[in-house]
Amino acid sequence: MLKEIRLLDLNTNRECIPTVQAVKRAGLSKTYLTQLLRKEELAGFQLGREWLIYTDSLEQYLATHHKPGPKGPRKKPEQNHTGIATMHIDDSTDSNS
Repeated sequence: MLKEIRLLDLNTNRECIPTVQAVKRAGLSKTYLTQLLRKEELAGFQLGREWLIYTDSLEQYLATHHKPGPKGPRKKPEQNHTGIATMHIDDSTDSNS
């Protein structure tokens, strides 16, 4: 079992945790957290190859509502012989049958 590591940045007097712990706390992937750090949507710093995230920044980010992303690949509309895009609707689950 991994113990929780809490570090204190003496320059800012803010508590920070490694991304491994932030993944467990936030339920987000390490890749996504590092992307947020690089875009400066999360506050933290890089120490060698490891990112450390300020806990107050993570809690603030998690408290704000975020629009969920797409849930998989989007279907491209089919084009008929006239070049007009059409979409097919599957009505095989009709309740009258």
